Amino acid sequence: MSYRTAAQRGGEGGVLPKKANHYRQATFRQALVLLLASCMPVLGMVLIAPGLPRIQAYFGGVPHVEVLAPVALTIPSLFIALLSPVAGAITDFFGRKRLLIGCLVLYAVAGTAPLWQQDLIAIIVSRGFVGIAEAGIMTACTTMIGDYFHGGQRERYLSLQTIFATMCATLFLMAGGALGENDWRTPFAVYGVAVALIPAVAFGLWEPDKASDALAEGGQNDHNRVHTRWRFVFFICLVTLLGGIAFFTTQVELGFLLELLGISSPSRVGMAIASGSLMVTVGAVLFRRLVHAGVPTLLTLSFAMAGVGFLQMSWAGSYTEMLVGVVINNLGTGLLLPSLLVWVMRQLPFEHRGRGTGLWTASFYLGQFVCPLVVMGISQHVGGLSGAIGTFGWCALALAVFALTTVRRKTGHKHGRH
Repeated sequence: MSYRTAAQRGGEGGVLPKKANHYRQATFRQALVLLLASCMPVLGMVLIAPGLPRIQAYFGGVPHVEVLAPVALTIPSLFIALLSPVAGAITDFFGRKRLLIGCLVLYAVAGTAPLWQQDLIAIIVSRGFVGIAEAGIMTACTTMIGDYFHGGQRERYLSLQTIFATMCATLFLMAGGALGENDWRTPFAVYGVAVALIPAVAFGLWEPDKASDALAEGGQNDHNRVHTRWRFVFFICLVTLLGGIAFFTTQVELGFLLELLGISSPSRVGMAIASGSLMVTVGAVLFRRLVHAGVPTLLTLSFAMAGVGFLQMSWAGSYTEMLVGVVINNLGTGLLLPSLLVWVMRQLPFEHRGRGTGLWTASFYLGQFVCPLVVMGISQHVGGLSGAIGTFGWCALALAVFALTTVRRKTGHKHGRH
């Protein structure tokens, strides 16, 4: 018995025959479905974050609840980091669309399970399944954006993916706080929105195939010649891991930094978080204006702004000074995320796009998971949180220099866009 990847099966599934001389053109309608589905993994942490103290109080009699309750919050990101490469392999060998539909179903079932679960361990297990679903959703959606769109249009939608996710994170954070005001279980009902996306995916999207991809790229439909510079892809993933740590540090630590300034007012903390989220969106919009400058330039600018922002936050002596640092930092990280994503997508042919996207997604979310651990470790050696954030600032500036020199050399001058 022989096994073939989805790419080798070509046009099976009634989309296009292998020798097609035209390809099915995706529009904003398909992009919108993928962009909305990409927002689902954002719910994993932000939706229940405001209600975490209530969950901990409800299960107050459970041994080690002070450890277990935060695990329920963060475990989806760990599963995304661990299983995104597996999800990527599945998309390459068995197809993107069926994985996306299956993961949306799992997401809705596992996500709403805490509405009726009475055991904290059971809730943590269901949250683990949410992470499994999110790994598949994020990998399949990003891969299909790469399949459906090409060139500048692809880069536009990849930047929109960042914009949509950031805006949804802000909305879900507010919704989670409002819905959890009376009952900590209520926010989990929001996971049911995935059900509404299933028909849109089933009837509005189609399984991509290599023939269409080759024609859209202006290349030949040669099923036997596939070349991916995997060492370079792993290098991008390493940079992405560091970028992921930089991206999530402000989101995770901002509340604690404000506490050091004696600021605990929910409205002022919320304003600072909202300002940061807005600047991430502005950074992603800025990416669309600067994309032609090339990846090395974009990474240099991104890490430089992130570094300056970190340093300003570490030196801040007032709320306003802290806000200035947050704005600069998040503008840089908002520019950083689509730059890294576009960089890796440019390296991946159709046959390997799922696996490469899965590795990239794993690297980024691993950065989210290890971020608090790295901050904690550095804090113990530099005299506290402010010192750790300052250290992050100098490291980000070093990465800016690295991007300007080593990344530019690795990409090659005449291939600077890559």
